[in-house]
Amino acid sequence: MDRTKPVHVIGGGLAGSDAAWTLARAGVPVVLHEMRGQRTTEAHKTDRFAELVCSNSFRSDEWEANAVGLLHAELRAAGSLVMACADRHRVPAGAALAVDRDGFAEAVTAALEAEPNVRVERGEIAGLPPADWDNVVVATGPLTSPALANAVRALTGEDSLAFFDAIAPIVHKDSIDFTKAWFQSRWDKGDGADYVNCPMDRDRYEVFVAALLAAEKTEFKDWEKSTPYFEGCLPVEVMAERGADTLRFGPMKPIGLTDPATGRRAWAVVQLRQDNALGTLYNMVGFQTKMKYADQVRVFRTIPGLEKAEFARLGGIHRNTFLNSPKLLDRELRLKAEPRLRFAGQVTGVEGYVESAAIGLLAGRFAAAQWLGQPASLPPPTTAFGALLAHLTGGGDAKTFQPMNCNFGLFPPLPPETDRRLKGPDRKRAYAHRARADLAVWLAGTASEAAE
Repeated sequence: MDRTKPVHVIGGGLAGSDAAWTLARAGVPVVLHEMRGQRTTEAHKTDRFAELVCSNSFRSDEWEANAVGLLHAELRAAGSLVMACADRHRVPAGAALAVDRDGFAEAVTAALEAEPNVRVERGEIAGLPPADWDNVVVATGPLTSPALANAVRALTGEDSLAFFDAIAPIVHKDSIDFTKAWFQSRWDKGDGADYVNCPMDRDRYEVFVAALLAAEKTEFKDWEKSTPYFEGCLPVEVMAERGADTLRFGPMKPIGLTDPATGRRAWAVVQLRQDNALGTLYNMVGFQTKMKYADQVRVFRTIPGLEKAEFARLGGIHRNTFLNSPKLLDRELRLKAEPRLRFAGQVTGVEGYVESAAIGLLAGRFAAAQWLGQPASLPPPTTAFGALLAHLTGGGDAKTFQPMNCNFGLFPPLPPETDRRLKGPDRKRAYAHRARADLAVWLAGTASEAAE
């Protein structure tokens, strides 16, 4: 490895930002390439690093009860820039970690632009990176430019997989009718009043579902029609198509909430979560949609409390691409067909903001070890880092590989004697505590290796 050359990171999203930060903090010179600023995508609105294009939620922050919350804790322990900025710009969201999306992206951008070991270059990498770039992290995300995606496809002989991802609308808070809506977190978690709740009785719910089904939807191009949805981010109308009660057992579930107007649980509830630090914008939780704009306004204004809603952003849908990673990548996230290229983030087939950041951080650690002439140290499979990495690089079935969120089903089982006596929350707690202990040992070991 030529240590006079920098490591090139392509893509300034969540994964690329954490990859570049991790490399720089290891003393490795980095060139961070981002095409936004010269060319945009179907989903992005700015040229800032780590711009959030869908929800502003990083999901559960409860590390003992949820694998995503555990991943939060691991990212913090490993020095993630994404998590540090998320923590500084969090907004109320009960037991979840949600952020002011603009403040968050501005903080990530400022940190990377101020980092002496990072040089930012704006412009698209059209096709494969130049041959003399011998250590590259490709973190171009699910909206990888066609030129680069086609080059990788030609190199691997593997068709890109794809799925549709949808965006939820954002509402101006001062247009919500609080004579009908109220503040409350489910089960009063967090501050107890972190969500706006819009209740529906049974009749109103059934009319609403019918309106969703009848609304005019975005038409897909011929080449898109065989593309599936990602199950973790279905459009609200697609959920409605799956059955009359699907929504009220999903994003509209009323459990843990009491309508102060009646003193009872509503039949269904639409929740909105704070989207910016000022508290002026709220996004509709779980209301990703492919409805056309006019129908979105018409249908969503039938929700009690949103009759006069003004929308800062309406919902949308975009096509995401990802690699068949179990077939194409080695254990250090390198492309088997061309090992100088290492992939990170959603393009590898993880789903979710923190999952993308985690794979970016790991790719940064592996690329730094390569540049420094050290062996890469893989995280233990008992950690959230290791479980995700193992799924991508061998644990997942290449024949049926689909994007995956972090979940305890990816972790190695507990010892049989422990597993037999633990149920539900206690089992999750055991997974989490084992992971935190193993992560601490791993991080200590890699720190001592770097110091030698």
